[in-house]
Amino acid sequence: MGLGEQDIRNLYRFIDWVMILPKALENQFWEEFKQFEQERTMRYVITGERIGYERGKQEGEQQLILRLLQRRVGELSPEFQERIKSLSLNQLETLGEALLDFTAMEDLLNWLQTNQ
Repeated sequence: MGLGEQDIRNLYRFIDWVMILPKALENQFWEEFKQFEQERTMRYVITGERIGYERGKQEGEQQLILRLLQRRVGELSPEFQERIKSLSLNQLETLGEALLDFTAMEDLLNWLQTNQ
C-alpha cells in the first residue's frame, strides 16, 4: 500500500492498543507480523538452502508428531512410524491437530485410512 516501515509499525501499535483479539487471531496476527519483519530484513535464500530448510522443518514436524502420538495412543510400531514419516508437511500439520482428539490407536488407524 506504499506505507513506510515506521507507518506500518505505528499502525500495528494502534491496532494493538484499540483491539483485543481472540487468542487464535492474536497468534495469527503476531505470526504475520513476524513474517513481515523477516521479509523486510531477510537476505536472498538460494534454492539449496530453501530445500534444506523445508526438509529440516518436515523432519522436526515428523519427530514432534511421533512423540505426541506415542503419548496419546501408545508405542507405535516401526510400520506406523514409517507411515507417519511418509506424510507431507500439510498432512503432518493436519494430523497434529487431529491427534488432540485421539483416545486410542483405532483413531490413528481411521485417520490414516481417510487421509493417506
